[in-house]
Amino acid sequence: MPDTTLVRAARTDDADQVWPLARDFATSFTPQRDAFDATWRDLREAPGALVAVAESAGRVVGYLLAHRHLTFLANGPVAWVEEVMVAETHRRSGVGGELVRFAERWAQEHGAAYVALASRRAGPFYTALGYDVSATFFKKPL
Repeated sequence: MPDTTLVRAARTDDADQVWPLARDFATSFTPQRDAFDATWRDLREAPGALVAVAESAGRVVGYLLAHRHLTFLANGPVAWVEEVMVAETHRRSGVGGELVRFAERWAQEHGAAYVALASRRAGPFYTALGYDVSATFFKKPL
């Protein structure tokens, strides 16, 4: 990861730089800016949510969205990573790994038993970070 990259919790004023990344991340849906802005505000205030950004040279070059929730099976909280996106110009530089490690520390600090996620395109990236294939992901659009 470049020395100038910092991973931190997102701030309100990061929205304009995260928006293009979130828009480009989507493959199944077409994100709308007004919905993004409302969700951005709600997520940043939600007690079980993490929105983190990677910043390099004063610009947001990646983001991660995760949630912490209670489960019976783990006797308490677990964390689920919903989205990880890194700008194409910064891929393969360690930024994605730093975002994931930031989320892992956040989850651990909040007592999560594990971190899980679903990925169709980045399996080798996650296995290189120590993640195991655990289940098949199912989705039903509503």
